[in-house]
Amino acid sequence: MRKTIAILMLSLAAVTMSAQKNPVKYNFTEASDLTMVGKLMTDTPNPYHRVDTVKFKGFTAGENKQVRMSAGLSVAFRTDSKTITVKTKYLDRGFPTNTGGLAARGYDLYIKKDGKWLWAASKVTHDQKPDDNVVLIGNLDGSMHECLMYLPILSEEKSIQIGVNEGAVIEAIDNPFRHRIGIFGSSFTHGISTSRAGMSYPDQLSRMTGLLGCSGNCKLQPYFADVLCAADVDAFVFDSFSNPTPEQIKERLFPFIEKVQAAHPGVPMIFQKTIYRESRNFNTSSDKGEGRRMEVVDSLMNIAVKKYPDVYFVTATCATAPNHETSVDGTHPSDYGYTLWAESIRKPIVKILRKYGIR
Repeated sequence: MRKTIAILMLSLAAVTMSAQKNPVKYNFTEASDLTMVGKLMTDTPNPYHRVDTVKFKGFTAGENKQVRMSAGLSVAFRTDSKTITVKTKYLDRGFPTNTGGLAARGYDLYIKKDGKWLWAASKVTHDQKPDDNVVLIGNLDGSMHECLMYLPILSEEKSIQIGVNEGAVIEAIDNPFRHRIGIFGSSFTHGISTSRAGMSYPDQLSRMTGLLGCSGNCKLQPYFADVLCAADVDAFVFDSFSNPTPEQIKERLFPFIEKVQAAHPGVPMIFQKTIYRESRNFNTSSDKGEGRRMEVVDSLMNIAVKKYPDVYFVTATCATAPNHETSVDGTHPSDYGYTLWAESIRKPIVKILRKYGIR
């Protein structure tokens, strides 16, 4: 038995020494030097921030932190490398209880196959060694592949470097999505409770339709309206009724619409009815509060779609279909719930956008 153990130990040592003698060499490219996808504001000093928090003021401390996170952002490129790695310098990393580490701090890679984006790999850096170079995927066939890599949703990064085998090609490709749809919403839009970074409903909707969505965080705040007024988009989609109180909705909705429309005349503004939250099932207080909010929204949006041109109201579903089994924490859906959400709004939104030549 001792001989067997000794042989195993010696064999392991030999493999380790061999690996050290012939380390794999990579060339690294800063992700922001490739094609950044999903950015609502394209001129932020930090390319992985969603909003320039120096230029735009008024955010709470929590909102300021959120808009510096890279949720909803991805990088498009092509490479013939057999291995794709990623090396990150984090400014902040999220460790939530209701969202997977792959989504909060990691990367989600899709590769195009037969004209469609197909999941390829997801990885997250070691919690104790966040600066390590992490192999995202290996053993590729060495042919040229178009890639889309989603960035962490609950982290802030200073640098993201994509590594490919020495001698391999890595280069930017054109934005793979058509048009720019500003999707401004809540923690739902952010992707909370997803298992990996590319599973929020805006990201799934983009892959379903080929229309690009960019995310935000909405309570109909006037200072967020300032950001949207400065954004270059073809249309807006709002999940704007999940967070604000009924009183805030009554006070802010019409001024919010008027302010954004003044900056973007003729641009469609599509509002979503907030989803059913499973916390209502047995909590009478939650059920009453959610019911009142939905009543206020239904009443005001019935007025808004008649009062304002280019304003629409659609219903998103996921928790109620098909069997109330999609919730993670009573509020946020699972990946499957977000898939159902994206599917529920896909046809009505595409139908509206077609009226404006957005296909």
